[in-house]
This record gives sequence, C-alpha cells and structure tokens, in this order.
Amino acid sequence: MLSFFRVNDPFRLIGIGVYLLILSLVYLLLFPFPFTSTQLTWVLLGERVGDGLLLYKDIIDDTGPLAAGFFTIVDVIFGRSQLAYELIGRALILFQILYWNSILIKFRAFEENTYLPAIIMAALFHFSFDMLSLSPTLLGSSFLILALGQLFSQTVLQKETSESTLLIGLYAGVATGFQPNYLIFLPYLIFTGIAISGFSFRQLMLSLIGYFLPLLLVSVYYFWNEGLVEAIEIWPLSFLTTKTNFQSIFDWIILGAFPVLLALIGYFIASVLRASTINQQKQRQLVVLWLIFSAFEFFLIKRQAGYQLVIFIPALTYLITQFFINFRKGVVANTTFYLLIFGLPAVCWWYWQTYSNSNYLIRETTEVYESSLMIMGNDLKPYQKSSLGGPFLNYELSKIYLEKDRGLAEKAKIYQLLQTQKAKQVLDPNGDFKTLLEQFPSLQKEYKATKPGVFELRK
Repeated sequence: MLSFFRVNDPFRLIGIGVYLLILSLVYLLLFPFPFTSTQLTWVLLGERVGDGLLLYKDIIDDTGPLAAGFFTIVDVIFGRSQLAYELIGRALILFQILYWNSILIKFRAFEENTYLPAIIMAALFHFSFDMLSLSPTLLGSSFLILALGQLFSQTVLQKETSESTLLIGLYAGVATGFQPNYLIFLPYLIFTGIAISGFSFRQLMLSLIGYFLPLLLVSVYYFWNEGLVEAIEIWPLSFLTTKTNFQSIFDWIILGAFPVLLALIGYFIASVLRASTINQQKQRQLVVLWLIFSAFEFFLIKRQAGYQLVIFIPALTYLITQFFINFRKGVVANTTFYLLIFGLPAVCWWYWQTYSNSNYLIRETTEVYESSLMIMGNDLKPYQKSSLGGPFLNYELSKIYLEKDRGLAEKAKIYQLLQTQKAKQVLDPNGDFKTLLEQFPSLQKEYKATKPGVFELRK
C-alpha cells in the first residue's frame, strides 16, 4: 500500500477518497459521536444571528465574526443537523488535502512527486473526532493553508510577484476573521516573508494591506450596524477568560507520540542525512516555524479540545512524508505506514469513545426546559431542545463582561440587552443572574425563582 501512494499518478486520489469514505461511514453510521458543547454553541450562535441579532453587540461570545456568519448560513439551510456539520467539515478537509498535496508537488518539496502527503494528512485528521467536523479553526485553517501555499511559491519564484504577496496577507486576514486566535500568524507571515522569502518593503506592505483589508471590511460592517464599540470592547476580553480543558494535554501526548516521533525522524533525515536544494531548505524552515507559531497559539485558546490541533496538520504531514520518502521499502517502512494509516485512527477512535470528557459530549437528556432558555453556566446540555433566549452565550466571557466597573450609560446597555432578549427560563447555578436582578429592580419584578438556581419569566 505504501508503494501504491508513492506513485505520481492523480488516480491515487481515488484511493484516498475511498479511505476517507470508509472512515466516515464508521464514524457517522456505525459508531457516531454526539454533539459537543462547542458545536452546540456554534449552532445556537447561528440561530441567533439568523434571527437578526449581531455578535458582540447582542450576543456575548468569542467566536470569530466570519465564522458566525458561516454558521448562520448552515442554520438557514440545514437547521440543527449534526450530519451537515460533519459533512461540511469533511469537505473542507478534502480541500485541504488536495491543495496541500498539489503545493508540495508543484514546488518540488521532495525528491520525488508523490501522493503520500494526501493519505498521511487524511490519517492525521482522525487524531480526534472533533477535528473532522465543521469548526471556526477548520474554516480558518483552510485559508491559512492557502497563505502557506503562497509562501511556498515565494521560495521558488525568482521575481517579485505582487499578486502572491497580496494573497498571503489576504488569506491570513480572512483566517483571523474566522478564528481570532490566528492573529498569532501575523508575526509569522512578517518574519518568514522577510527572513526566508526575502520580501522587499513593497511586498511587505502589500501583504499587510491584504491582511488588514478583510478585518477592515468586518469593522465597517459593525460600524454600519452600530456595533463597532461593543466589538472593540468584547474582543480583547475573550483573551482574559478562563481556559476550559475539554481534553488534556496528557491525552494528546499519549495519542500523538507516534506521529510526532515520525515527524522528528523525518526532519532529522531531511536536514542532516540528505542533501537538499536551497528551495527545499527554505520550505523546511517555513514548516518548522509554522509548528513553532502553532504551539504559541495554545497560549491564546480558551477551549482546549482536539479541533484546535488542525493547525499542526500541514506541517506534520510534510515532515512525516520526509520519513517515508527516505524509508522506501522494507518491513519497517510498511509496518510504520500501516500503523499510521489504520492504527492511529482506530486507537484514537477507541480512546475518545472511552475517555471523552462528560462535559464535552452532549448526551441525550430527558429533562424538559422552556423553548427560550438562558444558561449562566458552562453546562450547555439543556440547550439540546431549547434556543438561546438571552444575550449571554459564552459564560466565562459573559462573567468578565458583567464584572467590569460600569457607569450609568453602560449599565443601561446591559439592561436593554436583557429587556429585548427575555428568556422564558434562566438556569443560574452560580448566582450571576440573581446578582443582575438585584442591580435592576424593574427587571426583578419580571422574573420569579421557581427553585434554587432557576428563574422563570412571569406570565
């Protein structure tokens, strides 16, 4: 099977399609995973934005504005379909696989043109079940990989190309609009553009203009809808919230030790034991720095879950391919290949089915709540059969937002939010909503406590 994908024949992509199809059938039909709490958050966000509300202004959450718009489109077309999230996610993964493999062939990243990166990348996406589904990180990484592809083009072109440098920034800016944490890749683009790709001042300015253009358009949209002030206030607060560990780093180390070991061996062989062209050396430097900046991104993320790891996959694919390029035949090469392609997805599927965090997977519940519900806490399970009925979607961010010292005008904004979005039922396990009611006596008259931690709107 290793020799099958080594051949430079586009028909090998059919084998990759079959591989993805078989694993998708296993994941979606035979042994499906339920909705995660993060997926449910994005579903609720899409519903509320579709109702005409504006993220940051009317809904307190830290999702990127472009991702919120995309989730709204998904909600309009498919509603709360988990299958839609899974299939769209796999479509994006297939795009990334085809694009990255084509870039590595086009710019001669290896001694031979091969479709090994495609099958390796497909296997790595099965490291965690939530990496396969639609998410802001997957949307953003689809544009970041386009930017990386343009950086690769700079390692072989010997003339200044304005279009390529503009696209590098543009793709990275769109990625940040989908996933704000990808702001960490702005210094990556600047550093690699200057140090590795040899950007001139003009090229650097073009790249920066491309980067800030989509963010400027988003700002204009918010200004037009009178929500720019709130967006500027909410967005920095998202970096101050408490981190939620849905999956532990220890779990990642256990499951990821094997592919990371292959990547390290591949890097050592390619950089020390094998000769490389200058262009290939530059490409390897781009990939290594990509991994370093991807690691720095984890100082910013607030939901520690497997889907955040998709940003590592292109670089790991490149390095693991180096391993198999240099171990051409033999028992070691074939055994290692089968362990990666079949063993990694199987072991990871079993592990997450067995050890997944109960607060992360939304199991079916028999409890019935009001159709319009607001939860002032981290347990989102009650939202399974209810809609978001208030402005506070992200609890940790909402808590910081409400704890800020505010003047009369700012308190009036909060009161207006609660008045225009009256949830029929509020779950308040930590007493935050009770404190809010004490601050606004007129609002207190509209809600009654039915039991500890539960308030209902008076009829």
